[in-house]
Amino acid sequence: MSDPIESAPRPASPEEAAEQLDAHVRATVAWHFSAETGTPFWIDRARDLGLDAVEEITTFADLARLPRFDGEWLRSEPHARFVPRAFADRPYTIFETGGTTGMPKQRIGWDDYKIDYAAFSSTLDDDAFPPGGAWLMIGPTGPRRLRLAIEFLANHRGSPCYFVDLDPRWVKRLIRERQFDQAKAYMEHVLDQAEQILKHREVTALFTTPKLLEALGERLSIPEAGIRGVFCGGTEMAPQNVRFLCEEVLEGEVTFVPTYGNTLMGLAEHEKDFASNGYSITYHAPQPRAVVRVVRPDDPDVLVDHDEWGRVELTTLTRELLLPRFLERDEAIRRRPTATHPWDGAGEVRPFRANEERIVEGVY
Repeated sequence: MSDPIESAPRPASPEEAAEQLDAHVRATVAWHFSAETGTPFWIDRARDLGLDAVEEITTFADLARLPRFDGEWLRSEPHARFVPRAFADRPYTIFETGGTTGMPKQRIGWDDYKIDYAAFSSTLDDDAFPPGGAWLMIGPTGPRRLRLAIEFLANHRGSPCYFVDLDPRWVKRLIRERQFDQAKAYMEHVLDQAEQILKHREVTALFTTPKLLEALGERLSIPEAGIRGVFCGGTEMAPQNVRFLCEEVLEGEVTFVPTYGNTLMGLAEHEKDFASNGYSITYHAPQPRAVVRVVRPDDPDVLVDHDEWGRVELTTLTRELLLPRFLERDEAIRRRPTATHPWDGAGEVRPFRANEERIVEGVY
């Protein structure tokens, strides 16, 4: 799984981070646009644009020479168009991402989720997530990358993983159609299964969403169930919700590890001192493999000022996926670089308000 262009040491300053990112951009562009290893989709785009990508894209800023990635391409383009020639003989996995109805967006992949989650494993505390201790995932499995990724993370730490499946498209449909009693019944069905596993099996670590974690905490004591660490993923975790989860649901006894991530990005790390920051969470993307910027909604080529709200823009730079300047359905506060993450962060991520009426978060 190691990759020379994707395993550089963490930089010590914003200047070093920028230099590392530019070098990573050059290596990634050379990979995706070369005749030997390149991706047909991007090779064809460069030809249509009259662009010599390897010569003309030498910095992160130069990625603006490429079109913003359009999520609709993940619905309409044949998968073969996104297979790098270097991977032509390797079967790929297919992951769904986003969407409530209609044809889902689909991303193909090989090893990215393993690289992402192996790196993330090194950030977990062994006391909270003891190697060998069983995990329980309560969340979407099926065609989603998350199922394989969480099991890989557990296995990487020497642990097995139990699963309770959840279909978020069905929950969102019920809520959109105002069938709230059915949505509640489905959530109870999911929680019934989780409660049975916790009753009959020894589980030390839990992955779930904030809403499911809160609902589970209404049924039982999370620490008394044997859980020592909770890895939690969801679009919106406002400070007051985070504080409630940490102090009331987890009773101040269970380590809470929030994350912001998706099938296209990988996993962003949180700043660990969020309790002393009023429970306001800041995430930093796994740069240089992925870059998150917070930009003006009405002019996404321009960053907002630090401590200002803006729309989340994602650039993914791996050998499996080149995804430049994709506008996410999220907004966040642009946060300053830190000593541990010397590049910009995204704070208090939540659904992009311009789309608020069309977004149904369901159990996230």
